[in-house]
Amino acid sequence: MLILNNQDVTDHLTMGDAIDALDRAYRQLITKEAVCKPRTDVQIPTSQHGKVYQWSSVEGGSTDGYFAIRIKSDIIYEQDYNGARTQEKYCVQPGTYCGLVLLTRVETGEPLAFVNDGLMQLMRVGADGGIGVKYLARENAEVVGMLGSGGMSRSHMDAFMHVRPNLKRLQVYSPTKANRERFAAEMADRHGIEAVACDTPEQVYRGADIFAALTDSAVSVIRGDLLEKGTHIVAPGTGDGIRDPKIIEKIDVYLRFGNATAPWGVTDVEDEYFTYAALPDVDTGFKRKTPGKRGHGAVFPPERTLTYADLMNGKTSGRSSPEQISYSERGNLQGNQFWPLAARLYEIVKARGAGREIPTEWFLQDVRN
Repeated sequence: MLILNNQDVTDHLTMGDAIDALDRAYRQLITKEAVCKPRTDVQIPTSQHGKVYQWSSVEGGSTDGYFAIRIKSDIIYEQDYNGARTQEKYCVQPGTYCGLVLLTRVETGEPLAFVNDGLMQLMRVGADGGIGVKYLARENAEVVGMLGSGGMSRSHMDAFMHVRPNLKRLQVYSPTKANRERFAAEMADRHGIEAVACDTPEQVYRGADIFAALTDSAVSVIRGDLLEKGTHIVAPGTGDGIRDPKIIEKIDVYLRFGNATAPWGVTDVEDEYFTYAALPDVDTGFKRKTPGKRGHGAVFPPERTLTYADLMNGKTSGRSSPEQISYSERGNLQGNQFWPLAARLYEIVKARGAGREIPTEWFLQDVRN
């Protein structure tokens, strides 16, 4: 069995690998060769008001022969930062995190690898953004407008440049000047494009063919009145899922990749995630998901909604006019992301003789469970 860390992900898994792996996994959902569940959270209040323990898991697998579960153990809370409400998390102490992906073999049940989820998490969300841009951004797209300058922004730029290598300019804003300037310089050097650190968020929207909101804000930071015709929107964050009716009204084409597999006897599962909470009626000081509402994400009329299956089956080619505003999001398919990325990483690492091995026997027993 292999133990793989974030450096192994950096050394052996490219954004091209991630996009190809997810594309295949999404296609397998359409053909019913893959299966996944929505994210499930378990929340328990801590002794510190405003801080909640949260255990999260997503899982899925396919007839390709792999299954994976991604698990996280977090203390979560919200705070005000530079005038914005952000969601924060840690494990043990601020700055350290516990997230793991366990990969197993479908044919035998054998545990194959434990993988740190940090960089894989950034890659899978960035790859989603890239897939949306690939299918819905204007053919002549050249300018990216971006809110946020952290790891998620970095992985999205890698994905955007992979699917649209002719992009020429990045306009980026984040609240800390040094961070946005550092990020702009890094992207200019990494991708050979013009990269400008903007002084205000409003400047990000001007002339942007692709607009990406990649912040850790607990509330949406998107300005619908600034979105220009022809823009493609990517907004995967906690607060940035498109829910504002005024923004939804402006969007002409909405691509939701699909919905997680429904349990037998249930027709559909659209909710982004499910939360089970101890003492659910106690005020913990942490804003929980509203009962009966999607965790985040848009609800669009059917006539403006596309799915991955629609694209793959030739039902539509995506946008029908360069003037249309489009928006793409994964939906609740997180469980169908970690198995293909972990499997691709595992196969590459095994072929290269890399990674750290531990005895598989440590995870087996002779007492029936």
